[in-house]
Amino acid sequence: MKFTLSWLRDHLDTSASVETIADTLTRIGLEVEGIRDPAAELAAYRVARVISAEQHPNADRLRVCMVDDGSGTPIQVVCGAPNARAGMTSVFAPPGTYIPAKDLTLAVGTIRGVESRGMLCSAFELGLSDDHDGIIDLPADAPVGQPYAAWAGLDDPVIEIAVTPNRADALGVFGIARDLAAAGLGTLKTAAIKPVPGQAPCPVGVTLPEGDDRRLCPAFALRLVRGVRNGPSPQWLQRRLADIGLRPINALVDITNYLTFDHARPLHVFDAAKVAGNLTVRRARDGEELLALDGRTYRLDPGVVVIADDDGVESLAGVMGGEHSGVSEATTDVLIEAALWDPLNIAQTGRRLGISTDARYRFERGVDPAMTLPGLELATRLVLDLCGGTPSDVVLAGEVTPPRREIAFPWSEVERLTSLSVPQADMEGILASLGFAVNGSSDGATVVPPSWRADVEGKADLVEEIVRIAGIDRVPSTPLPRLNEGVPKPVLTLLQRRTRAAKRLLAARGLVEAVTYSFIPEDEAKLFGGGTATLKLVNPIAADMSDMRPSLLPGLLKAAQRNADRGYADTALFEVGQIFASDEPGGQSISATAVRRGTARPAGTGRHWEGGGEPVSIFDAKADAFALLTALGVSTAGVQIVPGGPAWYHPGRSARLQFGPKTVIGAFGELHPSTLKALGAKGPIVACEIVLDLLPAPKARPTKVKAKLVLSDLQPVTRDFAFVVDSTVAAGDILRAVAGTDRALVADTTVFDVYEGPHVGDGRKSIAVSVRLQPTERTLTDADIEAVSTRIVEAVAKRTGATLRT
Repeated sequence: MKFTLSWLRDHLDTSASVETIADTLTRIGLEVEGIRDPAAELAAYRVARVISAEQHPNADRLRVCMVDDGSGTPIQVVCGAPNARAGMTSVFAPPGTYIPAKDLTLAVGTIRGVESRGMLCSAFELGLSDDHDGIIDLPADAPVGQPYAAWAGLDDPVIEIAVTPNRADALGVFGIARDLAAAGLGTLKTAAIKPVPGQAPCPVGVTLPEGDDRRLCPAFALRLVRGVRNGPSPQWLQRRLADIGLRPINALVDITNYLTFDHARPLHVFDAAKVAGNLTVRRARDGEELLALDGRTYRLDPGVVVIADDDGVESLAGVMGGEHSGVSEATTDVLIEAALWDPLNIAQTGRRLGISTDARYRFERGVDPAMTLPGLELATRLVLDLCGGTPSDVVLAGEVTPPRREIAFPWSEVERLTSLSVPQADMEGILASLGFAVNGSSDGATVVPPSWRADVEGKADLVEEIVRIAGIDRVPSTPLPRLNEGVPKPVLTLLQRRTRAAKRLLAARGLVEAVTYSFIPEDEAKLFGGGTATLKLVNPIAADMSDMRPSLLPGLLKAAQRNADRGYADTALFEVGQIFASDEPGGQSISATAVRRGTARPAGTGRHWEGGGEPVSIFDAKADAFALLTALGVSTAGVQIVPGGPAWYHPGRSARLQFGPKTVIGAFGELHPSTLKALGAKGPIVACEIVLDLLPAPKARPTKVKAKLVLSDLQPVTRDFAFVVDSTVAAGDILRAVAGTDRALVADTTVFDVYEGPHVGDGRKSIAVSVRLQPTERTLTDADIEAVSTRIVEAVAKRTGATLRT
């Protein structure tokens, strides 16, 4: 909502500065979003007189002008305006001035060999209008050297406020003035709106819908004014509309736009000569169309309420008028309409047709019903003053009956809800100044909200009104009481903590967080194990968002491909979000999923002269998965890696992660080529998925203090073993056998080589393992090392059938 300072002072008698007004507006809940000061923007422009205008020696359409800007020294300016002449008064911009329309800053220049030290400006160049046919021609008595903005009355500050959806009354300057007056910033000007007597009956009747549809238009007021002269509106009205970003059209239209912002009362005007017979408010019929004032043709249906005459639809009720009955400079008889419309229907119509207008914006929030007839009288008075004419009587169809709501309000409610102590007299005065009817006693009052405050429904609303005017800054800051002594217990659940930890870990590993839709197409859902009837949306927002996602992979894979299509082929993305297995209470879980594409490996992305640039592999996905489990406090020693992941993974380059056959916590590996093809993605792409809900909870500890760090002073010993086993034996089985030999002594085990070839035989392979032994009590002797080595070889042989390679 925008308005100017002078406009506000039309309704508020105040001497407060614009800064004080802005601070007060924000304090009472009408937050100021910005203040535009035209005087500052146009400060460099001066009134100047053209002393002489000679033909440019090197250009037919240019003149060399000598300009007096009041400084006492004539200034040479090259000007191409056809109306530039000696003796005229215009607007001069010196070097260094910013020209809004051309987005440039003037500098001293040379034009066709002649120096130019500034510019004589048109209204277009100052951003005042679309007129760029010539420079501004001012009256001869305009004071030379004076700031142009001040002389032309363009120094009126424009204030823009944010209006919350419940404050429909603040969508008019009068309503804003009322709030400021209640806050003590001036006196509200409340002159009575005098009815304009009609000279004859209105020849056009109005028919409203009957039955349940009467709510669509409770009241409709209409008046005919004959003999109007429609042309440009006066300068003050054009300037006021232009200041808030509206384009002046003609006097009749400008009047309706002015009242929309002045009193939050949208109206509409019809060219009476183009209206056939009487007007009827009804639902549109299937297939009806309307060419609206925005130049677009809208196809209508029964959900849209229209104003029609005997020939068809003339206006979209409360949203936009039709082109056929719109007023023009040829209009001589005009019908002025002021109606009440159902807010819900107006909102639905605007959304259905994709129309956003100032009228819709106000009607869907609720227009003051008591302003229906006064708004029509205000419009009539302005039409008579600006366009002349003879008014008819007012035709009123329906009834204007503002709802009356009585609220029992105990005065103690303010302090109970806000801890702010406000004297009873002040509370009564605040409510009365805001238009509330108060019938009070020492304990409480019966309060009736005014017709323009449909949002006030209960006691808490009245408390809000009192506190915002009294001053929210006066509400004391009171700390919340401690519920118990000592350190408070954690608020977050284990799953919430793990969700945060998963995001931090994956981001730290170079992946970028993505947030994708929870809805995916049915074929994609089936591809990842979903697509059941129970997870299908009844009313999807789009045809390709019909099912709840069973995995985060579809969204991440398509996001990675979209990045690749735009030149970012090496992409690493992750998401921690909900996946859905069923519509049962336990069918929803949290998954942490990461995908890597191209060369986006943990060690670095892209090619480098030192090396690198290899495509991602299954081991990058495995590293992400194990790093994630470690960060979540899950011991990886007990995690089983079972070759072969779900169907959407490559069968030979993927694996499941599980704690026993019944507890599968996730998977990792390379995506199946058919999966990528179905999603329109190209590999190589690897991924890992961990379902956080399935991870075991950490064991309870008697204390949260970290265990003592124990470092041995004794030298560790490393021994290497090469085992020959069947090709089907997993390296993890060998590592577990080695680690279980002597858990107090075996500190670490690592596979450092795998060999398959003629030296070990067909169907066999050699797996080399490095074992680090860390003594804690005494230095190991050769006999100790030999004994441990023997036990290691025996344990591996017993578990895997391995033999020591010689």
